[in-house]
Amino acid sequence: MAKIVVLTGAGISAESGLQTFRGAGGLWNGHDIMEVASPEGWHKNPELVLEFYNQRRKEAAKAEPNAAHLGLVELEKEHEVCVITQNVDDLHERAGSSKIIHLHGMLRMARSIGEPNLIYDLVDKPIKLGDTCASGYQLRPHIVWFGEAVPEIENAMVEASSADIFMVIGTSMQVYPAASLIHYVNPDAPKFLIDPNAPEIHGFISNLTVIQEPATKGIKKILEQLLS
Repeated sequence: MAKIVVLTGAGISAESGLQTFRGAGGLWNGHDIMEVASPEGWHKNPELVLEFYNQRRKEAAKAEPNAAHLGLVELEKEHEVCVITQNVDDLHERAGSSKIIHLHGMLRMARSIGEPNLIYDLVDKPIKLGDTCASGYQLRPHIVWFGEAVPEIENAMVEASSADIFMVIGTSMQVYPAASLIHYVNPDAPKFLIDPNAPEIHGFISNLTVIQEPATKGIKKILEQLLS
């Protein structure tokens, strides 16, 4: 049994019909992404930020896990699998993966602006101005915005450093600190990069196999190699 650590990005969820976070040229209904995904944006116009995530939460609740999500669950039949995801949907959970680290938070969760450890599961319900935690503070999306710390990155680094096999699926490898995780993996460990527009990183990473396919097709090739 090998320990397989998988870093997933927007490309794996795109095949379930979810738009990438930076879609439409970095705009959302004519707004720069920093207006809806930064602390500054929140302070400037919290109503706009809440509406952005309310719509995305609704869309994510309707989406279904695809063959790539389910393929990672298949790997658990013979291997230890840890999924580290940059995605804020819950498709890995709904597919059945048992160990998941969410680097950038989760759409279905809300947290208190005054007591960050107070986190609530909304499922697909909206957050409105005036919705408060038990201590009376406004609720905000449980999302890591640009300029905020990534609380789970240290756990992710530990997992990456202990991987026998490391996989990257559906990410441009341009969002840090997530993109740095591959550098914590043992240089001798096999590494796989699945993305139809795979970034040119193979010259810098040892033992890397690049599969220029969408996630659902690429994972099928991986399963043929890693399942007996």
